[in-house]
This record gives sequence, structure tokens and C-alpha cells, in this order.
Amino acid sequence: MKARTIVRKLRQFLFRAVAGMLGVGILLLVVWYFGYTGPARPPEPFPWEKVIDMHCHTAGLGYGGSGCFISEQLQKSWRFAFFIRSFGVSRDALEEHGDAVIIQKISEQIRASEYVGGAVILAMDGVIGSGGEVDREATEMYVPNEFVAREVKKYDNLYFGASVNPYRPDALERVRRAVGDGAVLVKWIPSIMQIDPADERIIPFYREVIRLDLPLLCHTGDEHSFPRVKNVLSDPKRLLLPLNMGVTVIAAHLATTGQNDGEDNMTRLINLFPTCPTLYADISSLTQINKLGFLSRALREEDILERLMYGTDYPLTATGLCFPCYHAFNLTPKQIIALYRFKNAWDRDAMLKQALGVPPQVFRRSAQVLKITVD
Repeated sequence: MKARTIVRKLRQFLFRAVAGMLGVGILLLVVWYFGYTGPARPPEPFPWEKVIDMHCHTAGLGYGGSGCFISEQLQKSWRFAFFIRSFGVSRDALEEHGDAVIIQKISEQIRASEYVGGAVILAMDGVIGSGGEVDREATEMYVPNEFVAREVKKYDNLYFGASVNPYRPDALERVRRAVGDGAVLVKWIPSIMQIDPADERIIPFYREVIRLDLPLLCHTGDEHSFPRVKNVLSDPKRLLLPLNMGVTVIAAHLATTGQNDGEDNMTRLINLFPTCPTLYADISSLTQINKLGFLSRALREEDILERLMYGTDYPLTATGLCFPCYHAFNLTPKQIIALYRFKNAWDRDAMLKQALGVPPQVFRRSAQVLKITVD
């Protein structure tokens, strides 16, 4: 009996060992196939001054009077538990301390960062129903402007990123109020907010953000973080209306996912830069395992290099989606080991992107475009 037990355990051990090696092998093949494009450019020295992360999320469930909510469908999804844990909190912690604890933790982590001196915390407006109010049944995630504006004022290293659905009857008043509360940009995710950037009915909104000198940070490319999406609304070419009007548009994530009309969205976006002088793009999320190779491609495009901005898409940069080892074919073992020594999520992200060839001007551009001064 004892011998049989030993044999059984040995078989289990060998099976797990083989399965583990096979898994590592498959991962390396995936990294090689999607990630290896050769070094985009030699790493340059990191800017001596601290930089701004212009793409940082928060969330909540309404605790502490925040007004936030997440759809029941999303809460039942595996994405919800992953998303909340990635902030370093739990549902119990939110209930005990309020949703504002996430913003507090972000400020504390940035204060501990050696390279990043501030972050723009993004609100998220909802879908607007026929009555002109937020349609809770159709909205995936809601983070009110009032909540974000109030909380970031408590910290000198956080900035207010507003979100106003242009289909609100009082959209112009809301965007003016947001600027009065210190907003440095306005954020849309068209595919979940059900906004068509090419809709001529929202031209008055575009005219107002131009008057207010307020950049529009707009998700481009397919969205996979939410269960209900209409990805055609995030086609980069739908941004031609505001761009032709002169709106400063920041294309979030460089449209690195999906395609429209048989053409990949990143190509569609890149082709807009030569004729759209007010178009920028952020490099947030481009080190994730599902986006390997896109950053190297972006850095080889000389036409867009002077329009790229630094952002993280936090909290995803604090998860296993952004391990340095995924870039094993673009970095040396010494670089990878050094990157793992950074415990701060912002430092690790900044140093990883610097090692992959992101030049100093990209890190500096977020503060320049958003007119933020970092002490």
C-alpha cells in the first residue's frame, strides 16, 4: 500500500512538472510570436523630473456616499473581483472605509514613487436614457465627477479627469462646472457610454471643450473589460468630426485592439496623424500581455512619436497582466531582474517602458498637454 502511494504521488508530481513546463513553453512561444519585434530604439535616460500619469482609474460601489456603482452583471463577472483586488482593496474594505479609500491608496503609492509625481484620476459618466438621466440598467460603471473632484482636492499629487456624456441635456453646463472644479481633461469610453463621436448632434459639446481648452481623452479600439459593448463606436475614424473642428483628442490605448472595415484600428488611427494636428495618443496598457508588440510598433512610427503621451491604465499595471518577463525577447535578463525589484507599480511601469525604448519626451508630454506643473 505504501509503495502504491509513493508511485501515485510520483506520477502526480511528474504530471504537474510536465504540465508546468508545457505551460511555460507555450507562454514563451506566445511572447515570442506576439512580442518580439526587435528593439524599437535604444533606451534613453529617464527624465530627471517626475512625470504625470494621465490615465488612472478608480471605482466604487456607493460606499461613503460616493455615488459610484457597478452593474449587477459586471459584479457577477470574474472581471469584478479581479478589478477590485487590483486596487489593493476588498468589498469589505470599501464598505468599512468608503470608496474614497481607493483614491487615498493611489495618492500614497504615487507619493512613494521615485519617477511618477502625479496622476489624473478619471471619472466615468453613464449611459443617458431618453429622460436625460443616467440609465442604471444600461450603465456598466459609474464614477461621478463630483466624487472624483472632491476627493482629489485632498491630495497635491492627484488631478481631476472629468467625464461628461454629451447626450445629457445639461452637458455644456456640466463640462463648465468640471473645469471650474479643476478638470484637466474629459474622458469617454464610447463603446460602453453609447456615445457616437461622429454624431453631429454633439457639435455644440465639441465647440464648448474647444472654448474651454479641455482635451478629450477617448477610448479607441475594442473594449474587452466590460460584458456589454458596442465596439464600432470606438473606431478611430469616428473621431474625425471633433478633430476637424480642432478639438484636442487623446486616443486612449493607441487603438491597439480590434478592426473596422477589414483594417486594424491601430493602422486606422496612425493614418489620421499626418492630417490631424490636434490628435495625440496615450501608451497606457501597451505593456500588457494581450498587447505585446504594439509599443515597439508605435515607437517605430516617426509620424506619431511626437504625439504620444505617458499613461498607465492603473490598476491593471499592478497586476499579472504587465509582468516584465513577458518582454523577455526585447529585454536582457539583467533588465528583467532589475525591473522586478521595483515594488511600486508606477516605478515598475515607468522603468519597463523606458527599458523598451520610450523616449523622455513621451514621459514629459502628459504634463505639457494637460498644463500640469509637478513640484
